[in-house]
Amino acid sequence: MKRIALIFMMMITFITYSQKKSNGTVFIDHPAIVAVEAMTKAFVSGDSAKVASYLDDDFKSFNGVGTRINDKGQDKASFSRSAIGWNNALDYFSITRSKGAYPDAIEYKEDNQKDVVWVQTWEDLKGVHKKTGVKVDMPMHKLYVVNKKNKILTVINYNNESVFDEIGFSYGNRTNGTIYNHHDNINTVRKAMYAFENLDVDACLSYYSDNATFRNINNEVGKWNTKAEIKPMWQQFLDDFEIVSIEMRGYPDYLEYEMSDGREVLSWWNYHLIRKSDKKEITVPMHFSNGFDKDGKIISEMAYYSQTLLNAK
Repeated sequence: MKRIALIFMMMITFITYSQKKSNGTVFIDHPAIVAVEAMTKAFVSGDSAKVASYLDDDFKSFNGVGTRINDKGQDKASFSRSAIGWNNALDYFSITRSKGAYPDAIEYKEDNQKDVVWVQTWEDLKGVHKKTGVKVDMPMHKLYVVNKKNKILTVINYNNESVFDEIGFSYGNRTNGTIYNHHDNINTVRKAMYAFENLDVDACLSYYSDNATFRNINNEVGKWNTKAEIKPMWQQFLDDFEIVSIEMRGYPDYLEYEMSDGREVLSWWNYHLIRKSDKKEITVPMHFSNGFDKDGKIISEMAYYSQTLLNAK
């Protein structure tokens, strides 16, 4: 029985290895990689003539995520000129290897691939669009075909093009909803604020949904508190400070956005306080951004204030 099991295991090992078949060689260093990266450097510098010097006369560039069925690609002259266009469009233009990535050069065994080398790269394209100020920070994957003359014959680009949509939209003016200076959601913020001024934490929190989140500018990025967590924190604030008054500055704005169906009240206040530990009078400017649901409950709060003022000696 043990012998049968051993034979069986050997058969599995043989079958496993027999399923593997080499189809070429992958190189970490190769003249084709040198050519590709030199062309990229020339492209970033806007040197269209130098870009062209690395391209075969039959060169074509293709969009790997495009939907055109009969895409004939971008030819050598057009691609070379586009280096100037990118430089004219972007400040701080750069293309660099993605962190931890490096190019591969692949020589395949098939007869129809024996005269070319495939180079694949993973890079980050960065810059700031000069006209609109849109930041471009775009990972890219590219496949190059390099011929025996070490000229680039083909490049296929894979990247997320949504940033170009934002650039296009930013050329025109458009509205994104309505701003109100009087609205029931503004009333809700005022009622919550003045309940807090009158030390009624429960009444204040009643205007917030059960799953509301609370953040402030002094928190670590990504840190927030739940409704249950914020209650003792607010109570501690009232234990540490006497509220002389909470003064509304200017007037709140209620923004009802078209995009993402957002609802936000922005408000500005002065907290006039006395620190109980040393009787020091303190005035702290506060700014709140409160998100609302369709039922008029506050679902999020972001508070902006200086912790330094509260701790000042």
